[in-house]
Amino acid sequence: MPPVFSHGDLRLYLLNLLDESPRHGYDLMQALSDRTGGTYTPSAGTIYPRLAKLEDEGLVTKTVDGRKTVYAITDAGRAEVAARAGDLEGIEAGLADSVRLIADEVRGSVREAMKSLRADLAAAAQTDQGAAKARTSAEDAARADERADARAQARRAEAIVGEFRAAVRADLRTHLAHGGALAASVVDDLSRSLDEALRDLTRALRG
Repeated sequence: MPPVFSHGDLRLYLLNLLDESPRHGYDLMQALSDRTGGTYTPSAGTIYPRLAKLEDEGLVTKTVDGRKTVYAITDAGRAEVAARAGDLEGIEAGLADSVRLIADEVRGSVREAMKSLRADLAAAAQTDQGAAKARTSAEDAARADERADARAQARRAEAIVGEFRAAVRADLRTHLAHGGALAASVVDDLSRSLDEALRDLTRALRG
């Protein structure tokens, strides 16, 4: 950004402000901020050394009012302000131009920042959508794998049950063919074992 005040102009402008009325340092800083629409707020390190120099030159005086130091213009200071009225008009015109330039730069920076922010938000949204799709695809694939594995295990269980049934039938037929006896207690034990196995399977499926 271009400087608001050219070399030496701030000194004369401070004298002009004090010619309007006595002011303390903070009041001068606030007045400069107000005159520039808030685009220029000088620091204490900028104002007080210049006030001290103006005091050394006999153009201002200072008095302590409580905890504030109030600066007032002297007759010599008023004479300089009057003598440099043309310079002050130029400073006012230049000040208006500087403020406009600063305001234009600020607006341009804000526009660029907003454009960049919108681009970042759009990119982030696309990234989020892509990540969401990737997560969905991965989750769908995982669910499909789980379903396929469950079907394979169900077929395996059915095969085990079928093999067990065939083995039981073959053993019973062979046993009976050889004239063997089949006690009711043996069948009861088989029934209890199968019931217990079924309950275990049911609990496992529900768990």
